[in-house]
Amino acid sequence: MLTALKKSNKERELANRLHEAIIGRARAPEFFERFGVPDTLDGRFDLVVLHSWLALGRLRGEPALHDISQRLTNTLFAAFDEGLRELGISDTGMGRRMKKIADAFYGRFKAYDDAPDGAAMAEALLRNLYRGDAKQSEAANTISRYVFEAKAALANSNVAQGELNFGSLPQ
Repeated sequence: MLTALKKSNKERELANRLHEAIIGRARAPEFFERFGVPDTLDGRFDLVVLHSWLALGRLRGEPALHDISQRLTNTLFAAFDEGLRELGISDTGMGRRMKKIADAFYGRFKAYDDAPDGAAMAEALLRNLYRGDAKQSEAANTISRYVFEAKAALANSNVAQGELNFGSLPQ
């Protein structure tokens, strides 16, 4: 029993470190200042989802980390729930809103999973990060290149030790 508790605590700590890394990168001011991602709840949510997709994709590559992947997903949704509560959402509206968040979260995951190349990824990013604003297509292309570079950088990250190296920010 004690071993199970220690494992559980280690997994929780690891998931929290990974969550902090995702949030840290998603909140990088460059996304908002240089690349025009709206600094709104939606814009911040979309950047968290994008970086979560990258991190969870890296975890999916290692079957031994399946439990950590699930723990990280739970941590992300607990943070979404907490954020809604901080905004004053009552318990009566929470279930409906969390369902919308889950639908958006997994819908974006599918869009990114279905983007095999830079052009398709830029299209998905334009739809999600920029709500289809064609004036942001160059920024979406830049962030698309960043996504593929981040995937390569993450391949060398020691996620089992809580390391998520997303590489350099977009240039």
